Amino acid sequence: MTKKSETAPEWYSIKEAAKYLSIGEPTLYRWMRDNKITFRKIGDSTRFLKEDLDAVVQVFHSAKEVDKVKKVCPVCNHEGLVDGVFRTTGLNYFSPHEAKFWSLHDRNIKSQAVMCPHCGAITLFGDIKKLEKVISKREEAQKTLEAGES
Repeated sequence: MTKKSETAPEWYSIKEAAKYLSIGEPTLYRWMRDNKITFRKIGDSTRFLKEDLDAVVQVFHSAKEVDKVKKVCPVCNHEGLVDGVFRTTGLNYFSPHEAKFWSLHDRNIKSQAVMCPHCGAITLFGDIKKLEKVISKREEAQKTLEAGES
C-alpha cells in the first residue's frame, strides 16, 4: 500500500471564488461565459482550483518597480548593487533572433551589469528602449516586404 504524499486539491465554489478574487459573482459568470477563466464542472456543480483563480490575476509593473528591481540582488535581496560592465573578450550584447533584416541599423542591444557586494551575484539588464526600436524596425521591414509581394 502506497501512501499519498500529495494533498487533495482545494476546490472553490462560485461564491468562494468571487470572494477570493474580490469580485462580484456576476463578473465571475461573465468571465466564465467569455472563457476568461478556467473552471471545472463536477456534475451540476461549478468549481475552481486556486491555480485557475490565480491565473486570472495579471500584474502590471510600473517603471518605478522596474528601477527598484535593478537595485536589489535577486539572490540574497541585498540592497546596494554596484554598477559595472560584464566583459568576456569584449562587450556583451543581446541580439534578438527575430531581428534579422537588411538594415543599416544596429540590432545589438547593450547590457548593463550590476554585482552584489554581499553574495557576488551578477545580474545583466538590457536596454529595453533599444529593443523596442529593433522590434519596430523589424515590423516595418516585414510590412515593406509584404507590400512588395502584393
